[in-house]
Amino acid sequence: MKNQLNYRMATVADIPRLMEIRLAVKENVLSNPARVPYQMYVDYLQLLGRGWVCEREGEIIAFSYAAKEDASIWALFVRPDCEGLGAGKALLALAVEWLFSLGNETVTLGTAANTRADRFYQRQGWARGEMKDAVEVYYTLSRSQIA
Repeated sequence: MKNQLNYRMATVADIPRLMEIRLAVKENVLSNPARVPYQMYVDYLQLLGRGWVCEREGEIIAFSYAAKEDASIWALFVRPDCEGLGAGKALLALAVEWLFSLGNETVTLGTAANTRADRFYQRQGWARGEMKDAVEVYYTLSRSQIA
C-alpha cells in the first residue's frame, strides 16, 4: 500500500534523519540548532527516554521522543509535506502509552502558543495550562483522561 504508515522504535542510526526533520518544520523553528546537538538525541534514546519513528515507503517522515525523568513529551515533529496523514497523532499515542506504562499518572509537554501544535494538542484531549512565558504554553494529560 503506497501511503501505509509504519511505526517503530527509533535507533541511533535514525538520528541524522530526525535532525533533518526537526530543522525542516515551519513552526516551532529551532533558531539555534546547536541547542539540540546530536548527542542530545542519543541521550534521549539511550538514557533519558525513548523515541519512535513513522515511516512511509521506507522513509522516516516523523518522530516522537518521551522523557522518562519528568514524564514529558520531549519532541514530536512531522516532515512538513507529510502533515495530515495521522503520523503525529499515532506517535504521540506511542510516547504517552510508554510513559503511562512506567507508572506515571500525568504526562506533560510544552509548545509555542497560538500555533497549529497548540491546537493539535487541544484536539487530542490534552488540558491546556498556563503560559510559562510569553511564548510557550504547557499541556497535561492524565491517565484518567484516556482510560
